[in-house]
Amino acid sequence: MSTGTGARVRIGELAGATGTTPRALRHYEQQGLITSTRAANGYREYDARTAVRVRNIRRLLEAGLTLDDVRAFLPCLDGDVTAGPASAKGLKIARDRLAVLDARIAAQAAVRERLAAALRDAGESA
Repeated sequence: MSTGTGARVRIGELAGATGTTPRALRHYEQQGLITSTRAANGYREYDARTAVRVRNIRRLLEAGLTLDDVRAFLPCLDGDVTAGPASAKGLKIARDRLAVLDARIAAQAAVRERLAAALRDAGESA
């Protein structure tokens, strides 16, 4: 994939270069995180530099953020999101997401314990 300014790539090329799927790219586009143009034949075409943005989106998603969370990082998605100092807003988003994940884990652990107790009560080992 060419990375020169103005270079255009199709969705399959972008997906391959970023380790994602065309479906995910279309979803990111629907969410306003990336943009494309349409070629004369109707195919989506992306600026080759979109690969950096997609990799950053994926990095943030893999860290546990949601697409709504990622939207707050739009101003810095075209560079190295890990290079600069963390912003207060970015840290708040991460702390809030961590709290949500902790609450979900606690709720699932409670459900697991209730199920394990029911199995013990039935004479089964959990």
